[in-house]
Amino acid sequence: MNTVKHAFEKYLNLADARLGTVALSVTDDWFADVNRLFQHTPAVFKADVFDDNGKWMDGWESRRKRHEGYDHAIIRLGVAGTLKGVDIDTSFFTGNFPPSASLDACFLAVGDPDDTTVWTEVLGAVELNGNSHHLHAIDDSRPYSHLRLNIFPDGGVARLRVYGVPHKDWSAVSATDTVDLCAALNGGRAIACSDEHYGQMGNILNPGRAAVMAEGWETARRRTPGNDWVIVALGVLGEIERVVIDTLHYKGNYPDRVSIQAACVKGGTDSQIETQSLFWRELLTPQKTEMDREHVYADELAKLGPVTHVRLNVFPDGGVSRLRLFGKPAR
Repeated sequence: MNTVKHAFEKYLNLADARLGTVALSVTDDWFADVNRLFQHTPAVFKADVFDDNGKWMDGWESRRKRHEGYDHAIIRLGVAGTLKGVDIDTSFFTGNFPPSASLDACFLAVGDPDDTTVWTEVLGAVELNGNSHHLHAIDDSRPYSHLRLNIFPDGGVARLRVYGVPHKDWSAVSATDTVDLCAALNGGRAIACSDEHYGQMGNILNPGRAAVMAEGWETARRRTPGNDWVIVALGVLGEIERVVIDTLHYKGNYPDRVSIQAACVKGGTDSQIETQSLFWRELLTPQKTEMDREHVYADELAKLGPVTHVRLNVFPDGGVSRLRLFGKPAR
């Protein structure tokens, strides 16, 4: 079962390889390729696998340092954004993890860092343990495009996950442009759901169509009255003109019906919004669904005006791979 340990884990992982995150340089990755840091799957351990440089490890691992200094990697995020938190994961690194690590960042509208780049420390040095997740919130409202992960003095890190809100200049979007208002890359985020036993709720906002069932949101089989639901905050206030609900890969486990409620929410916390959602107006009345296909709705949508949040209801349970809400940002 998927569980969220910290509130910031609801945000998009800006350091996901699927978004294009890549290491531009590294001081040393002798034992394990630095770009393994960005894989979206959990790290694995293969007891009997060795290569020419030694034990194969699923992550980034440098050699034992025999001189002054420390190792670091310079990373270009797949999408620039405001950072909310970080997970420095040392899974399976036990006698070879770094005692501490820190994180610097910079924002470049174009190009990559060079020797003249000014870096900002966004996470001071923190102690690390072996085979552990290290989750730390980041309080900084500025957007960043590149990171520098520092490990002191050497060792191995399995995964680096950097949670945040993608940077989007909405003033550059024309009033006539139609955009996906809830896309993760446009700042949309899933803030609450009834259940996410088989797949995390935020998956439905990810780019592209799901490659496998695990890349969607799926609930456990409901054994009580009612229905499952997920609440999504749009990246920007906007008027929804077309909805796409995709059940790709879900065949014996797709919802029987779906509906959408929506509202323009002003103020309040995520938990308060969850309670308020019971009384939101219907944007889309319950619609029969089919397995493994995209369902597109336009004429069926009510004219509610600009909204900030939606609640996708699935009856009674099941899986949805993607949700798209196309419309125009409100001016």
